[in-house]
Amino acid sequence: MGKIRILIADDHAVLRAGLRMLINAQPDMEVVGEAGEGREAIKKVRLLRPDVVLLDLSMPGLGGLAALPILKARVPEAKVLILTMYDDESYLRQVLESGGSGYVVKKAADVELLTAVRAISRGELYVHSSMTRVLVEKVANKGGVRETGLVHLLEKLSEREQQVLRLLAHGYTNQQIADELFLSVKTIETYRARLMEKLKLRSRAELVKYALKKGLLSPAV
Repeated sequence: MGKIRILIADDHAVLRAGLRMLINAQPDMEVVGEAGEGREAIKKVRLLRPDVVLLDLSMPGLGGLAALPILKARVPEAKVLILTMYDDESYLRQVLESGGSGYVVKKAADVELLTAVRAISRGELYVHSSMTRVLVEKVANKGGVRETGLVHLLEKLSEREQQVLRLLAHGYTNQQIADELFLSVKTIETYRARLMEKLKLRSRAELVKYALKKGLLSPAV
């Protein structure tokens, strides 16, 4: 399988350079192009046909929100991951409605960006954990969760696995869950992988919808 081909569209050259170094250091990714504003991004996506476009919302000229629907109309197969400083649900809704596949805030750790790129390259939706609720609404409205993963499986989980599931569904990161339960991050990662396998789920959105159906998101954990 070939590498994930990525185009970076951001008006800050220093940020582009940092992202390029991060991405090209991954064995399964490569940067195939860069752009400093929306119109240039659209031209380069049409020319280079990348698998994933990292698109900044705020750029001079044609910004990311305006460029996204044009880009998707001209190159529908391109998967667009918004990379922005705005942790804002209204922007996220506009991105999803315009065909975006993901939304990550710039303050997120490098590993989350790489996780997001890999997820949307597989055809999944990915959003920053603080805005999981909007993603769940999107998936629920589109019928994107496989119901086979939602039936009679809760009883297969241990009490600790249910705790981890509940915290994940509330948008906690692995580190936050580890701190909450006084466990290591590696242990939480193991629990998370086990949950996904037991519940036959593939993404955070499916996991959260499962938790909603089972009543695990009622306020306090």
